[in-house]
Formats: sequence, C-alpha cells, structure tokens
Amino acid sequence: MGPPRREVRFVSSGVKLPRAAADPAPTLLSAALPFAHIGRAIDYAARRVARSLPRLPVARADTTGAAPIALPRRQKDGGGGGGGEERVLISEVAVRGKDGEPLERPELEAAAAAALRACRPNAALTVREVQEDVHRVVESGLFRSCMPVAVDTRDGIRLVFEVEPNQDFNGLVCEGANMLPSKFLEDAFHDRHGKIINIRHLDQVIKSVNGWYQERGLTGLVSYAEILSGGILRLQVSEAEVNNISIRFLDRRTGEPTVGKTQPETILRHLTTKKGQAYNRAQVKRDVETILTMGIMEDVTIIPQPVGDSTKVDLVMNLVERPSGGFSAGGGISSGITNGPLSGLIGSFAYSHRNVFGRNKKLNLSLERGQIDSIFRLNYTDPWIDGDNKRTSRTIMVQNSRTPGTLIHGGDHPDHGPITIGRVTAGIEYSRPFRPKWSGTLGLIFQHAGARDDKGNPIIRDFYNSQLTASGNAYDDTLLAKLESVYTDSGDRSSTMFIFNMEQGLPVLPEWLSFNRVTARLRQGYEIGPARLLLSASGGHVEGNFSPHEAFAIGGTNSVRGYEEGAVGSGRSYAVGSGEVSCRMFGPLEGVVFGDYGSDLSSGPKVPGDPAGARGKPGSGYGYGVGIRVDSPLGPLRLEYAFNDKQARRFHFGVGYRN
Repeated sequence: MGPPRREVRFVSSGVKLPRAAADPAPTLLSAALPFAHIGRAIDYAARRVARSLPRLPVARADTTGAAPIALPRRQKDGGGGGGGEERVLISEVAVRGKDGEPLERPELEAAAAAALRACRPNAALTVREVQEDVHRVVESGLFRSCMPVAVDTRDGIRLVFEVEPNQDFNGLVCEGANMLPSKFLEDAFHDRHGKIINIRHLDQVIKSVNGWYQERGLTGLVSYAEILSGGILRLQVSEAEVNNISIRFLDRRTGEPTVGKTQPETILRHLTTKKGQAYNRAQVKRDVETILTMGIMEDVTIIPQPVGDSTKVDLVMNLVERPSGGFSAGGGISSGITNGPLSGLIGSFAYSHRNVFGRNKKLNLSLERGQIDSIFRLNYTDPWIDGDNKRTSRTIMVQNSRTPGTLIHGGDHPDHGPITIGRVTAGIEYSRPFRPKWSGTLGLIFQHAGARDDKGNPIIRDFYNSQLTASGNAYDDTLLAKLESVYTDSGDRSSTMFIFNMEQGLPVLPEWLSFNRVTARLRQGYEIGPARLLLSASGGHVEGNFSPHEAFAIGGTNSVRGYEEGAVGSGRSYAVGSGEVSCRMFGPLEGVVFGDYGSDLSSGPKVPGDPAGARGKPGSGYGYGVGIRVDSPLGPLRLEYAFNDKQARRFHFGVGYRN
C-alpha cells in the first residue's frame, strides 16, 4: 500500500471522479450542509436513548448471559422544563471506543468527556438530557458517531458513550472550483495533515469558500462534501455558469417587447460576460454601465434566470433605446472675444445621429455662430471598429472655422478692425485603450489656415507689421501627424489626469510647414478633510517653422486668471501652474480660493513677427482670487473674481473644468 496522499487537488467540473467505497457507518459532516450526516447520526442516537431510558437494556457485569432486565424508575422530573419526564439515576459515566475499549488517543476521550454537561456520575437523567449530550459530543467535530449504552453493575447503572473518531486527514480533492485559487484551500489545510478531521474546522473552511465567492460578486458555493476512505476529504463546488445571453428590446412608453434598431452583435461585443463563463454579479453590473455609456440606451437591466441544470443561468438583457437622432440648438461662450456688450456669446445648431446603421456609429453635424466666431463641423465616429479586438475607435472630421485672432494678434486700433483666423481642417484619428487607465490616439490632419481682416480679405501682416503666416503667403498649409496619450485615475481621496500630446508637421510639399510641437498637462486632486486641493500644471514647446497664430497664448479664464485672454504673452514655449482649494458651502454650491502663474519662458521674441513684444505683453504674470461653482449637467459653472500682479481686477466666467 502506497504512502498516504497529502495534497490538495482540484478537478474541473467536467471531470467526474469515481467515488470511493463508503464505510458502513455514516460519514459525519457539518450540519450546515444539506447532505451532511450529523442530523442522521444524532437522530439515530436519540432513538437509541429513547428505547433505553427510562427502561434501558442493561448488560450485567457478569458473563452469565442473562437477558437484560428492566431498571426501576427512580423519580420523576418535577421541574417545569422537563415536562414530567422520568429520570434514571446514573452512578458512573464513561467514554469508550466503538468496540467498548478505551480510545487510543487520550485527548479524544478527554474532548468527548468535556462535551458532556448533564451526564455526570450520581445524576438522575432524562432521555432529553442524554440526547442533548449526544448532540454536544457529535458537534464537537471530532467524532463520526456517538452511541449511549447503559450497563447495570453492582455499583449501579453505568452510562457509556461509545464514540467513533473521524479519520486522520490525508488529502483533499476539490471538484468544480474553476475560479477558486488552489492556494486558498492549501492555506486552509496546510497544518491539518495527520490530524483528526475536525468537522468544525471543515465547516469554517466551507463558510470561507462561500464567502470568497460572495465578496467577489460570484455565484458559487460548496454544494457537497464527504470523507472518503483513507482520510481524503472531497469537496464539490458549484459555480453558476452563463448558459446563454439573450437580448430583448422594450418599448420606452409601454414597456412591452418591441423590435430594436440596434444590431444584437453590437451590444454583445461590449459585454465582458460571455457564454460558458462563471456568473459574476459585479461583472454583470459593470456590463450594464458599459452599455449605458454607449449613449444609445435609455435603460438597461440584466435578469438571471435558472435553467434545467441548477449550475447554469440564462441572462436576459432588457434594453430601452433612446431616440437615435435629432436636432438641437444652444449657446455658449467663446474665450477669444473679450469686449462688447455681447462679449463672447455664440449660438449653435446641430444634428446628431447616435446609432447609424444600428451599430453605435455616431454622426454629428454642427454650426456655431457668434459675433466673429463661426464653426462648421462634420464628425463621423465609429467607437469600435468592426473586426478589431482592441476596442479601437475611428473618427473622420471635416471642419471650416473662423475664430478671433485676438489671443495672439489682439489690440485695439481705431483704423483697424479685429483679425480673424480662418481654418479648413480635415483628418482621421484612431484611438484605443492600451493599458488600464491609459488610452492613446494616432491621427493625420491637414490644415489650410490664414488671417483675414474685418472685411474678410486675406492679409499677411497686422497693424504692427507682424507677419501672420509662416510661409509669407496668404495661407499656410500643414499636414500634421498626431500622437496623444491620456492617463486618468480617480480614487477615494485623490484623482489624477495626465495628457501628453505631440504633433509633427510633415513637409510633403516644399511649401508645407515643418515643425514639432509638444505639450503636456497634469492635474492632481487631494481630499483634505472637508476641502479639496487641486494642483495643475501645463507646458509646451514648438520647434521649427510654424504659423504665428499657433503660438502658445498665456492668460485668461483657463490660464492665468486676472488677465484677459492671451494678455500675459505668447511664445514658442510656455509653462502655467495653478492651485485651488475648494469647499462645499451648501447644496451644489462650492467656494473656491485660487492662485495662477504663467510664463512664456522668454520665448516670445522667437515667435515669427514677435506679436507679444509688439504689443508690450509682459511675458509672465500671476493672478489670485475667489470664486463660486455650481454643479450642472454641462459641468461646473464657474464665476471667479481675480486680481493680477498689475493690481488689475477681472471677472471670469466658464463652463466645465479648466483645461
């Protein structure tokens, strides 16, 4: 016979192991399991006690072979708790093995004796009291059976508890635990080899296994356990498996089943829960949130339904679709206009379709118009390209815009109106997540841009004789290769965002611009008691031949507050830092104290035409102030009052978070 097995072995749910031959006596397990034998053992012992007391089968001390005789009834229990049960006086109580011999391990005899409470020498006992002590002995977890036997001796009635200890633990076989780490059970049993199997310890292990599944949102539990011959424990784990996933569209008004516009495969490809996987409630909840973020569903619920096999579930996804397209109108604020009674106000009109071809593709057509601003934009986005398993998205963009040139070439003059920058842009971008919390974008963009006067005529120099294009022509043409990487993380006490962007001008034709532009932004938030500290920094540099209106503008609502837009300076390089402390006042209202600093790092004169030097911009400056914020569906509405280092003061209004 080989050495005893001392291992923890996992067998997949698809493998059926032959069950070892069962011992004639029942194997005892935790009463918490429906298949455990503790209850049967105790009931069997109780019936034995009931037959024995108050008329116990008595074996005489001598060996004459006389038949058992009936014991006299000693007294009745007069207490209220006994209900008038008859008592028998016991002169001696002992613990022995199943064969009536002393146990090989004295500690087991001591453990059984310690479990007895009512059964003591010279005690008058009822059937119920003996039965309760049988319960206690079995529930100690060390014994597979316990039988009370009364023996008539010359000194009186001797009550013997014949116990059968559990086997020594020599190994474990666990079936069906596809997700449970093997180390979990190895750690639970690492110090139990060669020791008596303790059902109490096994019960704790079973509870811990069930708890492991529950903590992770998994549907799994120990459904069966038994002790095989040779001291091998066998655990059967049942893990709920996803049998099928079906989609059902519901009418948004009546709630009745209807025909949906979205292709089912478009929904299913977004689910991390797949057929044949373990049913994970937390994972299903995340899938619901993922479908909602697609923007085409108004309501999503996933309902598990059991199938014939109790270890499998069908998932029924109920979907209520949003209207797929429509027109909208609105307004906003442009940061490029800082003067006039309607300073910066713009109106917009747009048409959008959220679910083109039923595949979650997005089409957006918009027109924005302000005092000077005008932007026509056409975007077509495929959030997840067909056939790609990396969740790569594609965006095709065409845009025609006219924006104020005041950020770089601003300045009032009675004989000259404002300068505008006209741009025609077309490009394509591909984006995808490539690591947890990281995403990246690659793109190719063509831009045709130039300056115009207030009558719409192309110009190449402003009033200060600063050049407005890099090529000296009315327009500059640029083909840009774009690379962007974004990191976002939000924790309980802090949040982090980092964006790195690099653009390279490709001189495919001799007159096309060639330059390299690098920018980076970092934002870090901290929770400090009831307050929140937000630190942010940004910077960038351009090397090569670039258009002057593409220089970095410093100053304004999203830069250094207390200054007008672009009033601090414009340069080939820049750095801006900001610190804010905000605190909730009441309801959605927050109070804010802030400070900003920005500099062109002495790079203003290196911009073609030196527009900042011609306008006497300082090149660096700081601002500080206070403000309030109100949460809104568009993001926080910001109203701030700031002072700058020139002792000028200014109101700033913004929508959304600072760039």
